[in-house]
Amino acid sequence: MTKKIKAAVVGATGYTGEETVYCLSRNHYVEIVSLSSRTENPLEYAGLFPRFKKRVAIPLKKIDVEEISELCDVAFLALPHTESMRFAGAFLEKGKKVIDLSADFRLPADVYAKWYKTEHLDAGNLPKAVYGLPELNREQIKKAELVANPGCYPTSVILGLLPLIKTIAKDGLTVIVDAKSGATGAGRKAEISLSYSEVDETLKCYKPNAHQHIPEMEYVLGKAAGKEVRVNFAPHLVPLRRGILSTIYIPHKNMPEEEALLGIYREHYKMEPFVRICGQGTLPQISDVAGTNFCDIGIKVSRGMVVIVSVVDNLLKGASGQAVQNMNIMYGLDEKAGLE
Repeated sequence: MTKKIKAAVVGATGYTGEETVYCLSRNHYVEIVSLSSRTENPLEYAGLFPRFKKRVAIPLKKIDVEEISELCDVAFLALPHTESMRFAGAFLEKGKKVIDLSADFRLPADVYAKWYKTEHLDAGNLPKAVYGLPELNREQIKKAELVANPGCYPTSVILGLLPLIKTIAKDGLTVIVDAKSGATGAGRKAEISLSYSEVDETLKCYKPNAHQHIPEMEYVLGKAAGKEVRVNFAPHLVPLRRGILSTIYIPHKNMPEEEALLGIYREHYKMEPFVRICGQGTLPQISDVAGTNFCDIGIKVSRGMVVIVSVVDNLLKGASGQAVQNMNIMYGLDEKAGLE
């Protein structure tokens, strides 16, 4: 391939924006042509993030859809929830592909309004959005103009459940998820509860069965199962910078034994470049995937319960890495480009 994909990152100063720039800067099929944020005056991007010195030379500018559209083929929207829907349509009208890292195009308008407490401003483009989980929707992603990149918690939970979800839904089994996330999952913002002194040496549960990622998990898993799926979800904040560990509990009713379950998972994900199934007797941990685009999954069957442990880096497979993986699929590139 001789012509490089021209990529823009809108919202390039947040954690996911910075990680998207990092992945794109390592992808030899890509030229980064625009970096933007709410800044009023142009800034040297490598001055804000020194790791990009001699790697990313273009300046950070204020978001200007017209200017960005003249430069790019694809726009990554690394903006807060409820903000991306203000920009996605404008890029689509200019004939640009859009990969949205927020929640704005993952759910039907009524469900979105209920959980994100705001009316959707671009409901007309919702039918165009493809849910960007490659292990589920690779063929649709290939043809997509608008990709709704999955959330970090949902990525770990959905991948952990996909091989069994039809069985779970058929038997009406309860799914319980106990998930732990590093502090970067909340984004780069000045909030006292996320400051070092508040998160260090402690562990807290927040939004049990009230987290905004619940409808995403239930909606996507329900579509995959062809039947309603209910997820009981308790997220926790742990004193780490990055990483998610989701422990999923399912009653062992009409389910295969441990060795057989591992075989089902290996078969289901055998062609997937970024999903790894642990050996019997082994469960993954966050350090196994931190700094990578992998999702590692382990299974234990004991005392009438199937326990599935699924780990991802929330900023990579849970956000920016998966977004670049989706771009690679959309343009028919090596799926692993920029992610190894």
